[in-house]
Amino acid sequence: MIDLHYWTTPNGHKISIFLEETGLPYRILPVNIGRGEQFAPDFLAIAPNNRIPAIVDRAPADGGPAIPLFESGAILLYLAEKAGQLIPADPRGRAEVLQWLFWQVGGLGPMAGQAGHFATAAPEKIPYAIDRYRKETGRLFGVLDKRLADRPWLAGEAYSVADIASYPWAVPYERFGQDIEAFPNVKRWLETIRARPAVERAYALAERINPAAPAGAGPSDKERRILYGQAIDSPTHNRAG
Repeated sequence: MIDLHYWTTPNGHKISIFLEETGLPYRILPVNIGRGEQFAPDFLAIAPNNRIPAIVDRAPADGGPAIPLFESGAILLYLAEKAGQLIPADPRGRAEVLQWLFWQVGGLGPMAGQAGHFATAAPEKIPYAIDRYRKETGRLFGVLDKRLADRPWLAGEAYSVADIASYPWAVPYERFGQDIEAFPNVKRWLETIRARPAVERAYALAERINPAAPAGAGPSDKERRILYGQAIDSPTHNRAG
């Protein structure tokens, strides 16, 4: 059994999509980040960076004690290896998947996240920041579009954890200031993934867990203080209030 500590964010969606795709048994443990539940001591014991998602594998392959894990890219890689699914076994295929998985983790996710933050969540509009991250996200969408021009999936002919990682960060393209019509291959790829039953189940789950989330709305002032008010890591800091 996998315990999935989850909230309805792109990084959270990555893991729920993977688990729905593979059929690994799991249970959802919601962590409402708008309320500061990511700072609870029990969660920090699993995810010291106070970010979702995190997992606890209560049935690891070695039969030993439960394995906790944080960071979505690391979780996807661990689960793919555990399940023997959605990552090739051969070195060349594996390399293709890994480079695009880490492209998302190191590029698309952070840049798109900043584009969305400065456009909708920042307490003041900073034109330079909005323009900087919107353009960089557009550049990355262009990289994605070019990659998908002559293949159905990021790593080639097979759907993989690379696609699962990138998909939730491409879905909110409007929030990131992108015109999807400028990226026809990304549009086709998005539509294909959206129609997968596992993806439909994962997003339906998100709607049940967080039905009050208005699409495209920024955080409230209280949520903004909780989500973006941390400055240092100390025993007295990072407490929700």
